[in-house]
Amino acid sequence: MKNLLKNFIADESGATAIEYGLIAAGIALAIIAVVNNLGSTLKLKFGSISTSLK
Repeated sequence: MKNLLKNFIADESGATAIEYGLIAAGIALAIIAVVNNLGSTLKLKFGSISTSLK
């Protein structure tokens, strides 16, 4: 029983899945931030163009 518990604690195979999940979440947050900022910039630019065409 002691040996089984020691092997369970030493097993790190599940840690890599959690790490990949955290990396994917970080990349998703970065993409959302960039797209949100780009959308705001485009909205202002098209508003400026629309105003100048009137």
